[in-house]
Amino acid sequence: MLVWGRNVFNEIDVKKIRKVYLDKNNANEYISFLQNNKIRYDLVDKKILDDMANKNHQGIVVDIYDYEYKELEECFNDNFVVILDHLEDPHNFGAIIRTCECAGIKHIIIPKDRSVRVNETVIKVSSGAISHVDIIMVSNLTNAINKLKNNNFFVYVADMDGVDYRNYDFSGKKVLIIGNEGKGISPIVSENCDEIISIPMKGNINSLNASVSAGILIYGMND
Repeated sequence: MLVWGRNVFNEIDVKKIRKVYLDKNNANEYISFLQNNKIRYDLVDKKILDDMANKNHQGIVVDIYDYEYKELEECFNDNFVVILDHLEDPHNFGAIIRTCECAGIKHIIIPKDRSVRVNETVIKVSSGAISHVDIIMVSNLTNAINKLKNNNFFVYVADMDGVDYRNYDFSGKKVLIIGNEGKGISPIVSENCDEIISIPMKGNINSLNASVSAGILIYGMND
């Protein structure tokens, strides 16, 4: 998998790097680090980097191993977990990862099927946050929700037909579920939650972008 940019490179675990490609005219700041960590690298023309990364590379493109997803049991001791119910947009996913990292959330759960995965765009948009937030992939969201409930989590779903989130006390272990950009929350997921919460709308548009909604609720629910 190819990723790029200075912030992304600075946050990557060196053990996950296969090789680094550098702009041969702007490579001095990286050479010593790469040599000291015995990381393979090539000095190439900027045009080659442009072709690899759509000109947004800041002089560095990194070939990394595919992302290793974590296991559900790893989040059972957390206080706050986020679930993404079949999110499709990698920009939303990356932005939510970044928000979670800033809010101190350590795990995000996604379904295996019909969902965006960790890819180049997600890593880029997260601006390095993906190195500090673990992504858990599960085969069945409903089973995962029930296991979280059995470990004393209270499960909240974000939906425009819910109750104003400002009316709740979010103390204790909790899960926030954010739905698909177009379809919202899956019916089976909604049926297995504990409460449905919403963000009050005062304008003519009745919904927010998924990552914006997640940001408001994550900070609104955080202890």
